[in-house]
Amino acid sequence: MKAVQVRKAHELIIQEVEKPRISNSTDVLVKVKRVGICGSDMHIYHGTNPLATLPRVVGHEVAGEVVEIGQGVAGIKVGDHVVIEPISYCGECYACRKGRQNVCEKLSVFGVHEDGGLREWFVLPEKQLHVVDSALAWDEIVLAEPYTIGAQAVWRGEVEEGETVLIQGAGPIGICILKMAKLQGASVMITDLSDERLEFAKESGADITVHAGKEDVQKRVEEWTNGEGANVVIDAVCLPMTFELSFDVVSTAGRIVVLGFDERPSAISQLPITKKEVSVKGSRLQTDQFPKVVKLLNEGKLRHEGLVTHTFSLDDIQEAFNFVENHPEQVRKAIIVFNN
Repeated sequence: MKAVQVRKAHELIIQEVEKPRISNSTDVLVKVKRVGICGSDMHIYHGTNPLATLPRVVGHEVAGEVVEIGQGVAGIKVGDHVVIEPISYCGECYACRKGRQNVCEKLSVFGVHEDGGLREWFVLPEKQLHVVDSALAWDEIVLAEPYTIGAQAVWRGEVEEGETVLIQGAGPIGICILKMAKLQGASVMITDLSDERLEFAKESGADITVHAGKEDVQKRVEEWTNGEGANVVIDAVCLPMTFELSFDVVSTAGRIVVLGFDERPSAISQLPITKKEVSVKGSRLQTDQFPKVVKLLNEGKLRHEGLVTHTFSLDDIQEAFNFVENHPEQVRKAIIVFNN
């Protein structure tokens, strides 16, 4: 079968490898139908993802069809359409005991720490697969994983109906956060440096959009909230300056959620954290968000509505990565289509 491997930084190859086989009773063999290209995939390709090891078959936004099941599989049958939960964990460490398997001490992420979904078939345990309504289009359900990232950020921010949420960054993850925050009943402002992205955010439900390069974000937040500040600030830009700004615009008793991996230090004063009793939270991957997202997909409450902008065949994988790299202003989400 064909598999796409990042052999080393900036070297992407399609190689022939042996088709995987079921070896455990709870294993499921899946035929891949769609894989989304994520920013973290691009970082692995560039050799800048600090968590990935090379060589690596990338891809963790995956949708496929079940073709074989182990004898111990109970909740999945051949022919089911599934999306993958890309994390495996020990179940025993402190994080797992606290229900936070996404930060397990022995966490392994499909497509990062282990070979992922950019291949024609894969085998995973039943517990990492979620059945989705087979009537839904593949291009819809392949976005389940990025939606869970948005759901996790909203959960970490404890977003409630009627609250004000500022999202910094209107890229694909920012849009996923926006969709989930709106489903919670929040009022949402979103910022970006791209007029096109801000227009799409407006179409996707944002109440207010702000061009951070042309407008004073802090002033706009004050006007929007009548001086209260945003109850929840979610930083999907993840630069030191956006993280620092979060503390200036968050309300008293507010929450700041950050999704970034930037290792550069930020200049943060202790006073606003203490004075406003602000909660600062990281958000990584997801914890038990797949059932919620799958339910929303099945009910028609989550649709990409233009979030998917480009599709490429598996044989054109290099072209796809080049296009995403060279035309980021044109790409919201690019999808690899498998015709196996």
